[in-house]
Amino acid sequence: MTAGVPDSCIDTSKPHPARVYDWLLGGKDNYPVDQEVGERLPAEARGNAARNRAFMHRASAWLAGRGIDQFLDIGTGIPTAPNLHQIVQAVVPRARVVYADNDPIVLRHAEALLVSRPEGATDYIQADVRRPGAILERAAGLLDFGRPIALSLIALMHFLPDDQDPYGITRTLVDALPSGSYLVLSHGTADQHPELRQGTESAYRKGEIALRMRTRGEVEPFFDGLELVAPGLVTAPEWYKEGPAPVYERSGFYVGVARVP
Repeated sequence: MTAGVPDSCIDTSKPHPARVYDWLLGGKDNYPVDQEVGERLPAEARGNAARNRAFMHRASAWLAGRGIDQFLDIGTGIPTAPNLHQIVQAVVPRARVVYADNDPIVLRHAEALLVSRPEGATDYIQADVRRPGAILERAAGLLDFGRPIALSLIALMHFLPDDQDPYGITRTLVDALPSGSYLVLSHGTADQHPELRQGTESAYRKGEIALRMRTRGEVEPFFDGLELVAPGLVTAPEWYKEGPAPVYERSGFYVGVARVP
């Protein structure tokens, strides 16, 4: 697979969630249309993005520490070091990681995503979460679905409105995982700052990006049938397992890690 993607393959006339997120994290791999969305978002959006990414780091490291050595990260986004494979392979050098994203610009960075430690392996799939079967089929080329896998859906499912069946898609993915696997999910919400909801939804709507922030009660069904790991379904700064607790700040994300029984 080559990381070279011609500009003609990338639609720079419309913003993309991965590139808006890159802008929020201070990245440079975005276009004016993405920046316009980011600049219309409430100022707190940058902090929310950083706190969400910090949760991903903590959760991935914790899972690797428990011996999980296979990861499927859907909605990867543009690489921001450290990437998921760098986090987990620092703990389990043999870890195998498959990334998937539907934005062609992420393909440009596939070489960075594929730089694995010699003992492990990584792969990248250009695919859309709305076609979970295709992702699972491709991921099986590197991952052993007979052993536990950690499935990461980070800051992704709130871009799927209800009519695109986000719960059913998540269930399809989880049902393919063997017992002992884990779901790691973060989801946008306005529960802690309802006054920012209108501005956030308006910014994405003007960029023609579907956004469906959900309440805690609406995020819970993503974990149906799974065993939530303590501290359960909480906001991003509240989820941690070892080390000092993160600084508590109000958050625009609910997060959780759950085991497949």
